[in-house]
Amino acid sequence: MCGIVGYVGKKTNVLHLLIEDLQKLEYRGYDSAGIATLNEGHLFVEKHPGKIAILKEELKHKQIKESTVGIAHTRWATHGRPTQANAHPHVDCHQNIAVVHNGIIENFNNLKSLLIKKGHRFSSQTDTEVLAHLIEEELKGGRVVLEDAVCRALKKARGAYAIGVLSRWEPEKLVAARLGSPLIVGIGEKAHYIASDIPAISKHTSKVIYPKDGELITLTPTHWHITTLNKKPTQHKIHKVDWSYKDVAKDGYEKFMLKEIHEQPTVIEGILQRRLLSKGEICFEEMSLSAAFFKEVKRIFIVACGTAYHAAFFLKYFIEHLSAIPVEVDIGSELRYRRPKISKHVLVLTISQSGETADTLASLRAAKQKGCRVVSLCNVMGSTIERESDAVIYTHAGPEIGVASTKAYTAQMLTGILFALWLSQTRKEIPRQTLRKMISQLRSIPKKMKWVLKQEKECARIASKIAKAESALYLGRSFNYPSALEGALKNKEISYMHAEGTAAGEMKHGPIALIDSSFPVICICPKGESYEKMISNMKEVEARQGRIIAIATQGDTAVKNIAEEVLFIPQIQEELSPLLVALLLQLLAYTIAQAKGCDIDQPRNLAKSVTVE
Repeated sequence: MCGIVGYVGKKTNVLHLLIEDLQKLEYRGYDSAGIATLNEGHLFVEKHPGKIAILKEELKHKQIKESTVGIAHTRWATHGRPTQANAHPHVDCHQNIAVVHNGIIENFNNLKSLLIKKGHRFSSQTDTEVLAHLIEEELKGGRVVLEDAVCRALKKARGAYAIGVLSRWEPEKLVAARLGSPLIVGIGEKAHYIASDIPAISKHTSKVIYPKDGELITLTPTHWHITTLNKKPTQHKIHKVDWSYKDVAKDGYEKFMLKEIHEQPTVIEGILQRRLLSKGEICFEEMSLSAAFFKEVKRIFIVACGTAYHAAFFLKYFIEHLSAIPVEVDIGSELRYRRPKISKHVLVLTISQSGETADTLASLRAAKQKGCRVVSLCNVMGSTIERESDAVIYTHAGPEIGVASTKAYTAQMLTGILFALWLSQTRKEIPRQTLRKMISQLRSIPKKMKWVLKQEKECARIASKIAKAESALYLGRSFNYPSALEGALKNKEISYMHAEGTAAGEMKHGPIALIDSSFPVICICPKGESYEKMISNMKEVEARQGRIIAIATQGDTAVKNIAEEVLFIPQIQEELSPLLVALLLQLLAYTIAQAKGCDIDQPRNLAKSVTVE
């Protein structure tokens, strides 16, 4: 869950370049940061606990010679607290090599004991440091080439890794490898890059390679070479990515999260333009499974984590609303503790923004072992989940930098809606008139989202009234029960307010005990089949003097008469309302966090992509 970058080329301002690139990965972890460069046969290492800005400030006071090769790291701590000693890069006993690492070396304790017996001295609590000493052991004082030493060392390690390695004996070489953790290679003009994610290097190049698990990458200013750990050459296509440097800039917004909230009308419109053809047909041009397969599907099993799980939960409601197919949803990290009854007639659908979510990936692999076909909804091309799925549907949300997911969530929901409609159409389970009406409603969503976003100041006013509350309850029914879960998660993530999302009908079975005159209850109550039941739940909250913040359909006076505050969405079919409700829940969480002075883009203890189990 860390971010790594590396560069080898002809530029001499490598420190500035690496720090700038690393800052674009700070959403992956920000407990500590460090950098290593090589110049004239000497290794320079600087690292500090805290955010990259602290490292950047410290570097201003150093006398550092220019260099043309370097690696850098921003950390989300797994083994060892965020301290200077535990920060990356890690070095060997004599500061001849430096290593940055994303992942977990599971057998590091055994390896460390063996290395200590051989005389190696350790200075950190991390699992990563064993890699530096293993490579040192294999280098034989520089008599072995770096890539050979790295290969031999990695064969002794068990776990997951994406690494970058420098050696003072080979000052124009950068060696990298990956297994179970994300890593990309950027191809530039007399320069090559490694990074955990595309935004880090999008300013420098649009040409990238996606190494596979168990591969080793050797980079010099003019050459790149990829082999297996057994030194067998492998073939790789150079991909052109369409994410520009501007996509990862704030564009005048105070925070990335706010920018990404406001990007949603454009993202949703782009998905609709890409997926809906002129005659109303739904197009998934990347779909590699036949229509015949989908006609034989007996059950759908959706797996995801975090916000993507809430999108998956919503899709359960939506698919079962349209189709005769039963749908089950599971959290990726819990699937391994069950024995789900899945077979070749079960479609497994995984959802992941990054395509690298470790628990979702483990579930995908378990499903394939049972003979299931896997379709994945994913935002990042070239990711591991994409490569290991039988088919992929891209969500086309663009890069999302804010740790709390916003536009990726609504893109997942919309892409899932379109998939559900396409599936029902393929199976001849949806009347043409129903399909046309739904598509017409979908086409109106971007305009309605823009209308919803005009309530940002109203959200801020409401947030200022409830920001001091210790806890909040989010209530929803039917299609908006997942919305309640997601709204509570957003609030927890960025404002640190304890928040609980629950099915409104379950309130009487326990959560109602929390309600008093200081307790905010966010009630999601758009017009639809669940409307009258939600009104009853709101009356129950009102009777206990709870502070009701309602989300209702424009013009709804009944809700306005009950609630202390109301935010509105335009008229829309209930099953599509979560696409609009999400924006208000995001804005409310954002403005509560803003009122509390929280670090919104980089909330404590979190990282964007959870790539470790």
